[in-house]
Amino acid sequence: MTPMPTRLPPRRRAVFVSDVHLGSKHCHAAEFADFLGGLRCDRLYLVGDIVDLWWMAQRRAAWGNAQHRVIEALHKLRRDGTELIYVPGNHDRPIRRFCGLSLPRMAIRRRAIHVTADGRRLLVTHGDDYDGITHFGGFQERFGDWLYYRILTGNQLYNRLRRRMGRRYWSLSEFLKSRSGAAERYINRFVQAGIDDAVRRGLDGIVCGHIHRAGLLRRDGCIYANDGDWVESLTALAEDPDGTLRLLAHTGETLAELPPTGILPATLSHAA
Repeated sequence: MTPMPTRLPPRRRAVFVSDVHLGSKHCHAAEFADFLGGLRCDRLYLVGDIVDLWWMAQRRAAWGNAQHRVIEALHKLRRDGTELIYVPGNHDRPIRRFCGLSLPRMAIRRRAIHVTADGRRLLVTHGDDYDGITHFGGFQERFGDWLYYRILTGNQLYNRLRRRMGRRYWSLSEFLKSRSGAAERYINRFVQAGIDDAVRRGLDGIVCGHIHRAGLLRRDGCIYANDGDWVESLTALAEDPDGTLRLLAHTGETLAELPPTGILPATLSHAA
């Protein structure tokens, strides 16, 4: 019997991931390694908080076979011709001292401008620059951080039980946030801050992470794309060869998409 040919995953023009928090207790490193292993893309943007240096400095690092698989998958992508662009965030802030460094098929940038196949120019930045606009600070913020950590622990235990029952990953923390008026108001402030920044720069939109809330929308003619995280939502953003933007689940299915506006010649990106 002739074996069925292996079906290759779709080729992406660019893929954006952020907030992996590799080395932290709540990182879904195995799922991220599997996702990277199935990628075929020209350029991979690592949009901050990929390695959680803050966690590793404060607490015991969680590092094992799954974390090694992530590093190996990134090396393989680079060897296979994928260009890596690292835009450090607040949890891997020390890497910002190397911004401007270019290595073979890898560069570290404070921020970048990605140009889609149809000519749209998108700011690529982690998003922590907007904390001064979106955060309240003080006791309210400290309590929120404490509560968030407890919710993530509950989310981890809950999904461990779901796996034993043969069920798919489901984000308890995302469910709770979606029903919190305060969380929704915070997210809306963040979205608006990112859009305002892109508009001030004369760009067509923004790609970011930071808030652990994936999203893909157009507001007042400006694109807001948040590639999500690998702690709660397990999502990524992808651009197809024709310029279509897709929000992807870790299993590969499309959660949301924005069609291209028309095909124009474009280079992939340049530093902002």
